[in-house]
Amino acid sequence: MRVLVVEDEVRTAELLRRGLTEEGYAVDVATAGPDAVWQASEVPYDLIVLDVMLPGFDGFEVCRRLRADGCWAPFWS
Repeated sequence: MRVLVVEDEVRTAELLRRGLTEEGYAVDVATAGPDAVWQASEVPYDLIVLDVMLPGFDGFEVCRRLRADGCWAPFWS
């Protein structure tokens, strides 16, 4: 299962990445809204862990843009 973690706090992103990787998930990390939109448009993720407070676009805008682009991966925030 491939997961995108969208979190601008480096320590939190690393803890999530490490924990999910230890559980067997393939994990990518984005630290800003525009990066998350780009990554999710390039890679088919099974799950997106999305922070609300992000630089660039907030988490709600990221979700809106991805849904408009046809990305229907489940979000967890």
